[in-house]
Amino acid sequence: MQVKAPVRKASFLPQEIIRAKRDGLPLSADEITRFIEGLTNGKVNEGQAAAFAMAVFFNGLTVEERVALTRAMMASGEVLSWDLPGPVLDKHSTGGVGDNVSLILAPAVAASGGFVPMISGRGLGHTGGTLDKLEAIKGYRAQPGIDAFRRAVRRAGCAIIGQTAELAPADKRLYAIRDVTATVESIDLITASILAKKLAAGLGGLVLDVKWGTGAFMTSLDKAQELAESLVHVANGAGLPTAALLTDMHEPLADAAGNALETHHAIAHLSGTRRQERVHEVVVALGAEMLVLGGIAADLDQGRRKIADALASGEAAERFGRMVAELGGPSDLIERPHLHLDAAPVTHEVQADREGVVTAIDTREVGLAVVALGGGRTRPQDEIDPAVGLTQLAGIGARIERGTPLGIVHARDKAQAEAAAARLRTAYAIGEKTPTRRHGLITARLERRS
Repeated sequence: MQVKAPVRKASFLPQEIIRAKRDGLPLSADEITRFIEGLTNGKVNEGQAAAFAMAVFFNGLTVEERVALTRAMMASGEVLSWDLPGPVLDKHSTGGVGDNVSLILAPAVAASGGFVPMISGRGLGHTGGTLDKLEAIKGYRAQPGIDAFRRAVRRAGCAIIGQTAELAPADKRLYAIRDVTATVESIDLITASILAKKLAAGLGGLVLDVKWGTGAFMTSLDKAQELAESLVHVANGAGLPTAALLTDMHEPLADAAGNALETHHAIAHLSGTRRQERVHEVVVALGAEMLVLGGIAADLDQGRRKIADALASGEAAERFGRMVAELGGPSDLIERPHLHLDAAPVTHEVQADREGVVTAIDTREVGLAVVALGGGRTRPQDEIDPAVGLTQLAGIGARIERGTPLGIVHARDKAQAEAAAARLRTAYAIGEKTPTRRHGLITARLERRS
């Protein structure tokens, strides 16, 4: 006679929850909720949280467990609700070099009838952070408090701020532990971390920009696809209508990298003085997805037209200016950005070692060149220099001739500029033939799953 294995009884002791996941057993939603409650109120210590993160890293979570973890971290703090005359929508990017899309997209969606309460992060490693770009604007308050956040969203239609102490505090604590225990890369934990904050923001729809390539956190398309599928499935499982785009990060998205420089680039895009095709394509595609999720557009074609019209009419630029003023920045930023964004004293053209065509870019090295200039962080507590960075970066397929720069370095002194120039040269591969692109900029799309 076959003997059935005994059914595991749920336990609310932290060590028993850790033991179960260590042994590859599924956890109940109640167990996960109790563990996260303990993480929030101090009944689960850092050692236990680290052990839990490592057990998840090695044994993974089911979709049901991911949903439970996400919901538990969302519920660890305040969950916002909104009473607004339009849908509440947001976008999240997994990060890249020259990715200033949020600064253009949020006001474009607001100008199209949506409301965008965007909670963003700072840069760490080779990728830039949206908050760092906005804090390059003199006076901008990236952590204004919930009441000011609500007021800015209502008046401007959008507000981009950092995570507050009230929203998903368990995520903040668990992330700090993951950061020092080599468990950051867990797709299960990444999924819960991203979505807990988005659910706490009270959204009605979310679009994800999952990047892959030499400048992305996920360098392979397969891993990016895995992350995107996890995010879409878990978000929809937690009740948040969500879609995702996979976008190529084998080269910088904008031809500028650095906080004030990317903000200048975004303002030029909003005002219409210069619109870079690659950035515009991603802004319009993500914006269309958001408008469809929010019921503002009947389909993606109509959504793309609405976003393009919001930019062309100047309404998106007006919304961005209003948001900046609501959050403590200047009221004339769109008209006079040079007065409110610092400029580095030294500029240096980077000449290539040979003529030819750009065949590949190590985009991570481009981002690290900005970090080395002082424009990024190697530790969360590091101060950054908002003025430094790179502009006029050549893209893949660009022809490099005598006198054509790979880019322009903006630095505090000549030595910094020369060091960044040397690093930039090593990031570029130059050959004779124009490379064939195997994928478009927008590589794949994952639709909302009901």
